Amino acid sequence: MTEEFLATKPIYLQIADRIFQQIVRGELCPGDKLASVREMAIQTGVNPNTIQRTYGEMERMGIVETKRGQGTFVTEKTEVLDHLRNRMQTEIVQTFVESMRKIGITKDEMVNGLEQYLRWEDDGY
Repeated sequence: MTEEFLATKPIYLQIADRIFQQIVRGELCPGDKLASVREMAIQTGVNPNTIQRTYGEMERMGIVETKRGQGTFVTEKTEVLDHLRNRMQTEIVQTFVESMRKIGITKDEMVNGLEQYLRWEDDGY
């Protein structure tokens, strides 16, 4: 089953972002083994070289570690994973705030709107 990718961002980074989301959500835990390059290429419908680049970039960032002959694993360094979670949260908040400012929403309106939305979501409306 192939996945859909945006034309605005390199595919290897989009795949890395999806794996990062799985880590932050707890679907992939510290020490978990990632799919092999070949398996991931088949799952995503991309060339194995793209997956190799994805894994290489993630390793450069310290998010995963490759063990020769064993595969690629999520790092067990919790401070690295905490940093990943905080970075992703900051990026999402930054995008939200920039989008709201583009339409003229003030800081107070953002906070009030967010609180109202969360109350609405909690109440199931």
